Amino acid sequence: MSTLNTSDGSAIDLDFLRTWMGRESVAEDTLSVRHARLMAATLGLPQAQFAEGTPLPPLWHWLYFLEGLPASELGRDGHPARGGFLPPVPLANRMWAGGRLAFHAPVALGTTVRKRSAITSVEHKRGRSGDLVFVTVRHEILDGQTVAITEDHDIVYKQPTPPGTTRAAAVAMPAPSHSEPFEATSTVLFRYSALTFNGHRIHYDLDYCRNIEGYANLVVHGPLQATLLAELAARLGTRPLRQFRYRGVQPNLLGTPLTVNAAPSGDGLTLWTAQPDGAVSMQAEASF
Repeated sequence: MSTLNTSDGSAIDLDFLRTWMGRESVAEDTLSVRHARLMAATLGLPQAQFAEGTPLPPLWHWLYFLEGLPASELGRDGHPARGGFLPPVPLANRMWAGGRLAFHAPVALGTTVRKRSAITSVEHKRGRSGDLVFVTVRHEILDGQTVAITEDHDIVYKQPTPPGTTRAAAVAMPAPSHSEPFEATSTVLFRYSALTFNGHRIHYDLDYCRNIEGYANLVVHGPLQATLLAELAARLGTRPLRQFRYRGVQPNLLGTPLTVNAAPSGDGLTLWTAQPDGAVSMQAEASF
């Protein structure tokens, strides 16, 4: 039996959590033009360019296949209660850590597609703020019998960050060849949470952020930042985006502006969001 004793005295039965590996889920959805246009409005993009038959932009599949559970089936953080499709990891905070995607074929707005998901790993690590449990989910987006997108999504569970914890060590990045400003407002956070039906309270409940999860302000969504980086990669690339890897480095909080940056890296691009002092919030690699 593999049992982990955490710093707060609780125990995590990793063998039990790993019984969730191989668990599968299948969903179906239609890639609504209206939903895509609402996303375009959120990001400040022209809505008219999105119509039936338009290729779905990279990472916008996160707007679809949304699970709408009643409030009685949610945990105190606003996420679905532990122990459904995902394993019941007994660490308080759950965050979107990163992922790896491959784009095999375009998929068009207006198309009805399926998503096949399976839990592929449950791993323990120890970080600056204590114990971490990473759960990886493999998603496949199928257009008919064609796998259009494969995605390995990493979710991290952790204890609240103690007050006074030092920031992550600086990540050395190249000089950007392209840089754009971005600052999320509370309206942008609300809209993105609504579009992705994300009930996580760190994005809208300031008291919960400060008193429960240890953040000084509302947290800008990691997947929103990843989407900005993928959009920039697709715009700068001379060929279709084929591979995209991203990981969160440290949270970006409401009121702290970002720059969205890119620099050449071999045949692809290195991308990152940076705070005013140069600290990296999200970094990514794109290949074409």
